[in-house]
Amino acid sequence: MIQTILDHRSIRKYSDKKVNKQILDEILLAGTKASTTGNMQVYSIIVSEHKKIKEQLWAAHFKQDMVKQAPLVLTFCADFNRFNKWCNYRNAKPAYDNFLSFYTATIDALLAAQNVAIAAESHGLGICYLGTTTYMADKIVEILNIPNNVVPVTSLVIGYPDENPKLTDRLPLDAVVHYEKYTDYDEQKINKLYQTKEQLQETKELIKENGTENLAQIFTDKRYTKKDNVLFSQNFLNLIKKQGFMNLE
Repeated sequence: MIQTILDHRSIRKYSDKKVNKQILDEILLAGTKASTTGNMQVYSIIVSEHKKIKEQLWAAHFKQDMVKQAPLVLTFCADFNRFNKWCNYRNAKPAYDNFLSFYTATIDALLAAQNVAIAAESHGLGICYLGTTTYMADKIVEILNIPNNVVPVTSLVIGYPDENPKLTDRLPLDAVVHYEKYTDYDEQKINKLYQTKEQLQETKELIKENGTENLAQIFTDKRYTKKDNVLFSQNFLNLIKKQGFMNLE
């Protein structure tokens, strides 16, 4: 299992080979074994296989072809709908219409998603997370008929790979690990931590392709701009409120 984790790579091209039900059930079961707040399991997993639904999701996910190629699209949702109804049917008054509850359910959903991802890869399947889930959450709510007290927070495409990309570079351990207390970064430390990434040949090609001075500017000026971040933040906050998670009284 450790080697499966260390060998992880995002797959964006898939064969048309289907995932059999036994394997699907096993990786979904792995998801339900993830850690969860208070053993409440305040998340849901929506499995989409049908062409019509996947085409709608493809449009919502910025028309990324892997959404249509992969046989499975799994949408992971922060979900207090089920738990609230259980409480109400048991004469227990739920009070989970607030942001903290949404955040708790989001953590639960992401933990389940990562278990599913690792389980899928252990079966030789490829996976890719879709960050567009939060960007287009309002559209996904409509497509998947998602009720109140439920918000989509991430998605996975899963299938048999039709490519074998090399491992993606990662920052060294001391870039992300702090012992005892947080140790802040000065310019010298930043330069050291990002040196290898900045000197990669693919980084140099990306800089040339994007017409920027450096890799950092690709992130700030091209990929994740302030304008887009503000827009998608407002859209997502509006949806969280609409779905019943922003009560502060």
